[in-house]
Formats: sequence, structure tokens, C-alpha cells
Amino acid sequence: MRGRSTAPTHEAYIEGLDEPRRGEIRALHELIRRVVPQLEPTMEFGMPGYGTYHYRYASGREGDWALVAMASNKRYISLYVSATTEDGRYLAESCAERLPKASIGKSCIRVKRVADLDLDVVAELLTEAAARPPGALR
Repeated sequence: MRGRSTAPTHEAYIEGLDEPRRGEIRALHELIRRVVPQLEPTMEFGMPGYGTYHYRYASGREGDWALVAMASNKRYISLYVSATTEDGRYLAESCAERLPKASIGKSCIRVKRVADLDLDVVAELLTEAAARPPGALR
């Protein structure tokens, strides 16, 4: 299984993975649930998500998205964090130097293994994300 899925629950998504990826994704899921239990689990977006918020672009386009999400891709694990810093940078971008084994995009952290992450940094990132969602957290 890669990226988006049709799994109805986080558990079904995780169980649909082969080892060792299943254990990796389970560990990340458990970290997220432990650190930010207030973020409601969702599978609306084809991947395990945590907390949702409503966004509206200047163009008028709007919708809902997960504040935090994760995906098992063919070559890596993705952790998406949609929250931003006070100066408008994505939180994931702002911690790139503290996660040197990860490939960091604007709101995406990609790693081959969860062991490549400093979990204390990820916990700080999740806590900050839950405190500053980009829109109205649901």
C-alpha cells in the first residue's frame, strides 16, 4: 500500500502494510496519539489524519484538510504538518536543520525509517502544530 488508500480506519491502514513498514507507521501513529491526543483521528483524505481545519484561498477555493497526516509511500514515510509559524513558514520547514536525516518540503517530512527522526523534535513539532492550526481546527 502506498500513499492514499481506501482503508476506513487508521488500524485498517496500518494492518494493510507489510513489515517492517507496518511497525514504522504504527510507531509514528502512537507517537502522534500520545503527543496530541486532542487531534481527532480521520481517514477522510485517504491517509491517516489527525485534526482537521477549514481553509480558504484568496481565489475563493475552500475546503477541509488534516492538520497532521502520514502516508506510507514506496520508498519513504511521509509526515505532513499543515501548521505555520508566526512569520508564515510551514513548521516542517522551520525544523529542517533539527531533522538532518529527513527530506523536508514545505509541509512534508520524508524519511526511510522512523529511526531517522529525532522523536523529541517531532513531538515538539506536533505540539506546536496543535497549538497553531492554519484555520479553524475541528
